[in-house]
Amino acid sequence: MRRRRTGLLLAASAGAALLVALGGRTLARHDPARIAAPPWSGPAPGMLLGADGLGRDVLSRVLAGGQELTLTALAAALIASALGVTGGLWVGWNRGRLSRAVAGAADLLLALPLLLLALLAVVALPGPAAVIVGTVLGGTPLTLRVVADATAEARYAGYVEAALSRGDRGGSVLVREVLPAHAGIVSADLAQRFVLSVQLAVALNVLGFGPAPPAPDWAAMLRENIPGLGLNPAAMITPALALAVLTGSVAALSYALTVRDGAS
Repeated sequence: MRRRRTGLLLAASAGAALLVALGGRTLARHDPARIAAPPWSGPAPGMLLGADGLGRDVLSRVLAGGQELTLTALAAALIASALGVTGGLWVGWNRGRLSRAVAGAADLLLALPLLLLALLAVVALPGPAAVIVGTVLGGTPLTLRVVADATAEARYAGYVEAALSRGDRGGSVLVREVLPAHAGIVSADLAQRFVLSVQLAVALNVLGFGPAPPAPDWAAMLRENIPGLGLNPAAMITPALALAVLTGSVAALSYALTVRDGAS
């Protein structure tokens, strides 16, 4: 019961963080792109976190700065997880030459630096598309390996043997029996792919491949406000905390799902 309550609490925390990241713009008091005060001025009435280097309201920019990053990370995580789960089920169920070749290709991709792959992608693609490509190339092989190992272990489980003895086809058994049994693993892996995608997006945005100014973005705010850290620390600390809360809550949820699946 306590594990269940902990899981629900972590799920609620992650959901709240995602909701604020996606819909925080509606709570912003000022236009995130409008100059409202002297550059790097401290907290004042109506501006609880002061202003950034151009005099824009920090709180409004933080509330609006997570939307594009979070949407990109969610899209990348869903695509990478879907491809990895599909491939993992197939590789784990079929132990032929082709499935071994696919597993070997996944291992080869895992050996390549993820940031390097993303930097190569960003040369030809916009920042969000490069994040998706990088997450797919770096995250899909991890998901495939995890799901393939779990599927190979379940291949000779009693409930699978019972389904096959009833005359169910392999594809039907995978969808109706094996995949539901992997729900905890898949959910935890999806959360990890999201965290990976956020980290990749932050790295690219800090390097200057994110949204064009004056669009608010948590990672870009880190880069923009380094020179004023001594004047208004909130301009840099607040977006860093927002990123930490978002990824930390999702990562904690992933851990809880992994523990629950391992204990079940």
